[in-house]
Amino acid sequence: MTLAFCAATFAVPAAAQEPAVPLPRVVVISLGAGAADAFDAPASVSVVGLDEVAVPAANAAAAVAGVPGLLARERQNQAQDTQLSIRGFGARSTFGVRGLRLYADSVPATMPDGQGQISHFMAFAGERIEVLRGPFSALYGNSSGGVVQLFSADGDGAPQARLQSVAGGYGSRSHAASVRGGDEALRYHAAAMRSESDGFRRHSAARRDALNLKLRVAVGDSGRLDFIANRFDAPDAQDPLGLTRAEMLADPRAATPVALLYDTRKSALQEQLGAVYEQAFGEAHALRAMAYAGRRDVEQFLSVPRAAQASPTSAGGVVDLTSDYGGGDLRWIWRGEIAQRALTLSTGVGVDTQTQRRRGFENFLGDTLGVRGALRRDERNTARAVDRYLQASWALEERWSLLAGARRSAIRYESADRYVTPANPDDGGRADYAQTTPVAGLSFAPRANARVYLSFGRGFETPTFNELSYRADGAAGLAFDLKPATSRNGELGFKWRSDAGARIEAALFRADTDDELAVARNVGGRSSFRNVGRARREGAEFTAVVPLREHGQWQLAYTRLSATFRDTFPICTAAGCTSPDMLVPAGTRIPGTVRDQLASRLDWRRGDWNAAAQVVAVGDTSVNDRGSQRAPGYGLVNLELGRRWTSRAGVLSAFARIDNAFDRRYVGSVIVNEGNARYYEPGPDRTLSVGVRWDSFAP
Repeated sequence: MTLAFCAATFAVPAAAQEPAVPLPRVVVISLGAGAADAFDAPASVSVVGLDEVAVPAANAAAAVAGVPGLLARERQNQAQDTQLSIRGFGARSTFGVRGLRLYADSVPATMPDGQGQISHFMAFAGERIEVLRGPFSALYGNSSGGVVQLFSADGDGAPQARLQSVAGGYGSRSHAASVRGGDEALRYHAAAMRSESDGFRRHSAARRDALNLKLRVAVGDSGRLDFIANRFDAPDAQDPLGLTRAEMLADPRAATPVALLYDTRKSALQEQLGAVYEQAFGEAHALRAMAYAGRRDVEQFLSVPRAAQASPTSAGGVVDLTSDYGGGDLRWIWRGEIAQRALTLSTGVGVDTQTQRRRGFENFLGDTLGVRGALRRDERNTARAVDRYLQASWALEERWSLLAGARRSAIRYESADRYVTPANPDDGGRADYAQTTPVAGLSFAPRANARVYLSFGRGFETPTFNELSYRADGAAGLAFDLKPATSRNGELGFKWRSDAGARIEAALFRADTDDELAVARNVGGRSSFRNVGRARREGAEFTAVVPLREHGQWQLAYTRLSATFRDTFPICTAAGCTSPDMLVPAGTRIPGTVRDQLASRLDWRRGDWNAAAQVVAVGDTSVNDRGSQRAPGYGLVNLELGRRWTSRAGVLSAFARIDNAFDRRYVGSVIVNEGNARYYEPGPDRTLSVGVRWDSFAP
């Protein structure tokens, strides 16, 4: 969504009486319906480069470890997606990513219902990751407690090839190849990757294949058209499920016994096409159009016991889900002046659609478990979102700038039940949600190399199809009585940078939510949800980058977060409970959140050698709404070493990385509110990875 021709639309000029300071290059980031210099934007924004790192990140979670406010957890379970949360939003998700907006090469990776995943993004082909936190996330619509955007690298110049192989502990290995190049008329980048692993835990073997193609075609003198195509295939990824505390302490590499009994596993296949057209008309006007379409097929074998499927309203123990999705966005941008001050206006409309065929089957045939059995659920679910938005940036005075916008989102859910029996009535229905989310931010430049900003906004989060699937009272039908959660967000921030590359950023934030969504009960492997009243997420972020002469750099990121329920609410705890039997008191921490999070990294480079040391520390994590159990906090040390050799044909790089160098036992991720108290997913012990990469020079 970055618009090159809007790169300077939110620049804050320095005061005329101050001497000029040679600032670092402008980093342009996507911001709602336009683009802005990351330093000038009245928002917390982080940009993580991927393309030229000495030791490539194995996945997106590893790449963003130093972003404040963002908690990314690789689950060591490839049957489930990476866990992402920003300032406490999305922390309680047990399936994929929710509460955040995700984009890959400007194409939404979050569906209209708010559910998303980034499994199809290939870090090997990536150029950068942008992370937006705070009120301005509301410019992206539903479920935008934060925004993560991933971008593939563009092709440029004569053809260049890259080959990479990495091997690590527990049978992990990956092989990848790419070719890119082009000129002003046509640029291309094609990449393919296969990764395999036996898994740290038993019954966690997986294979992933990914393809990605990006083409950029020049249109006339001032236009361009990008084509994006990708395919992701992960067949029969084994799922070891979570462990109880006792099981984890006894053997962190174990799989839950029922995972072996039912051969729990998941297959996912996703194919997607997208196109983005950008055209400038003179210096004042520009047009941007985006369209995309795709399909995602998921088959998942769960560990739902046979007895729990005896109920005539049970959906069985095998999920068969086919999702067809697509949409588009049309945007107009105007740049001019009002009162001799630069003004940029952006307005547009976006439409996103999602059609699911959700079927459920028993996970047994006779005495054979872990196979597809009789049909128990068959429904067609659709979601359609229409968003209209307006955004403006205005240089009010020499030192002051204003960025403001509003988005009107209307979302319709419909469900048509195709499995109706005398004991299982029609579950179909419809629900409509609509919300306007305004946001505004004011930026002040006390000096040419410093910014102070204040921003406020409103956001909202509708229930996803997964959360609508089961009613809290146990009756048949979808939970269309759920209301969207609405939030009021504020942020006060400071940014400073030097011409030598040093940088400091700090922010205070608060988000107050009404009608927070939380788990009402877990029965037979199914979760149902309810609105539980008010919640608050508040805290502070700090990040610093310090160059160490010409050979090194030190980075530090720290987050302090308090995320709590502000109202008392009832929940079910007993097996089969349909009437709440326990109260969660106000002040209880929202599960999945951590109070303290720190990342520190020291990089060193001299000649052809490079090395790095990283410390990642995470506080304890509440794992259920009651706050009765917590995963202990941990601190890990990771080490990197690399060397490169340059020849006339290209560059050969060799690298090694030791994760968890001091071999600590720790809980890498948690399954919030797991009905059998299997909350814990242990992280791996000391692990060595080694790899080589070949980058050819242009002929």
